[in-house]
Amino acid sequence: MSDKEHIWIPKLKQQLADKKIDRREFVRYSTLLGMSAGAAYMWAGKITGQPFAPPARAQDMPKGGTIKIAQRVPKLENPHTFSWVYDSNVVRQVCGYITRTGADNITRPDLCSKWEASEDLKTWTFTLADATWRKGGPFTAEHAAWNIKHCLDPKVGSSVVGLMKGYMLKEVDTGQKDENGNPVMTTELWDANAIEVKDPKTLVLNLKEAQVAVPEHFFHYPFLMLDPEENGAFAVGSNGTGSFDLVDLEVGRKAVLRRIPDKPGYVDELQFIDLGDNPSAVAAALASKQVDGIYQGNIEQFEIYKAMDHINIHEAVTAQTAVARMRLDQKPFDNPAVRKAMRLATDPEKCLQIAHKGVGQAAEHHHVCKVHPDYAPMEPMGYKPDEAKKLLADAGFPDGIDVEINCKPDPSWEQAAVEAMAEQWKAAGIRAKINVLPSNKFWEVWDKVPFGFTEWTHRPLGFMVLALAYRTGVPWNESAYSNKQFDELLSKAEGTLDVDKRREIIGELQKIMQEDGPITQPLWRSVYAGYDKRVKGFDIHPTLYIFGETMAIEPA
Repeated sequence: MSDKEHIWIPKLKQQLADKKIDRREFVRYSTLLGMSAGAAYMWAGKITGQPFAPPARAQDMPKGGTIKIAQRVPKLENPHTFSWVYDSNVVRQVCGYITRTGADNITRPDLCSKWEASEDLKTWTFTLADATWRKGGPFTAEHAAWNIKHCLDPKVGSSVVGLMKGYMLKEVDTGQKDENGNPVMTTELWDANAIEVKDPKTLVLNLKEAQVAVPEHFFHYPFLMLDPEENGAFAVGSNGTGSFDLVDLEVGRKAVLRRIPDKPGYVDELQFIDLGDNPSAVAAALASKQVDGIYQGNIEQFEIYKAMDHINIHEAVTAQTAVARMRLDQKPFDNPAVRKAMRLATDPEKCLQIAHKGVGQAAEHHHVCKVHPDYAPMEPMGYKPDEAKKLLADAGFPDGIDVEINCKPDPSWEQAAVEAMAEQWKAAGIRAKINVLPSNKFWEVWDKVPFGFTEWTHRPLGFMVLALAYRTGVPWNESAYSNKQFDELLSKAEGTLDVDKRREIIGELQKIMQEDGPITQPLWRSVYAGYDKRVKGFDIHPTLYIFGETMAIEPA
């Protein structure tokens, strides 16, 4: 993509030759630095002497027809504040992103045609592609700049702030005081020229700190490029640059998207059908061919789906997880000893077996997965209820504690994991009441309840979810966690391209999470989806993204 090779590309080639990074890591980082995916795959094969390329897509695709997918259909009014993937799966068909991270975790251009990073990773230049809005006119750098500013506006409350705060924003005093007399802080762009529009096709980001993953941040699922004239809102008929037009929306029932004739794609319509929280209803709909595919399969129905002769099972190893999250502004979770006791009273390996049938990996309570290239190997904390009980006693709770944990029933493994943990906690004197909320109600309070079990999706790099969930003062910091050393190390990790050096920093962050952090994390999980064999062009994405313009369906 880039017209010149970044200074770090030769170093990455040498690291690959020296086996300090593997081929996938080479492709991931070289593309982030502006090399095209095709060239990166070629170099990976050349250096290692082994062919390494993504599978080729069949050229002949059937045209026409409708694909129906079983997936939740929530409210869609404010895409930049989306809290989960399935909302974006609807709007993604209408509105594009500046970049796109594929099922192979490689980030490629989408609404841009290329990007270049300066040697110090502080200046990123994006050249926009020749994309047009459905209602007329080109997508320009001004439009991209408006969307970035909208997402970074603290009044909007977008989780994009969590990713970009370290390098695009600064904290400022509002001049107000909170109820404890402390100054109320907010954020704003760190510099007036942080976002530059050079010309209609050229967007430049001037960063406060070095950052490795700017192109991947642009594909964070709420970071959709919306028509500025609609002021961040979205509804039936909203403008977009994508292949589809949203023509019908019934929250909790269905979303109907019709392909625009001169845009890329094969099907005439894409429909998302909301079948509620009951996984058996989803399986029955696929079995009876009422739907052609499902957003994701429940682990308890895996054998049922495998037995369906007309279905292909698509699987992915991911960093999908859920965490038992404690709010630090609520007692007794304001005490780090209590939080650590919760972790020591949890047996992740048994939780994995009970809740997810062993499909995945036991977690280590720090929210960095072994699939991440910057994961630092470390000893598990282990299941030590007696040590947890002593910690609680030393913290002033000799008789243990009573807690209430909130969770949702869909997917069912989440409730099973909470029930497994609650049973384990008893040995440490932790008595847990489980409050199961319908999914739509849970997502209204997920970041407010004192103790909740929250699903977090896959991210390609280890520090990305740490930034979204645990950086001080960001919208998705559901635990109200604040640790100055953690924030400083996180910013340092984000600007470190050398994988070995970044792994050392991530290791320090992992230790902080185990000793002081706000979560108990039972497991990492693999995911799957089932699609009718007539559906072509579907690749399961580790983040469960759906791209309607790549999919086709053969006539029944």
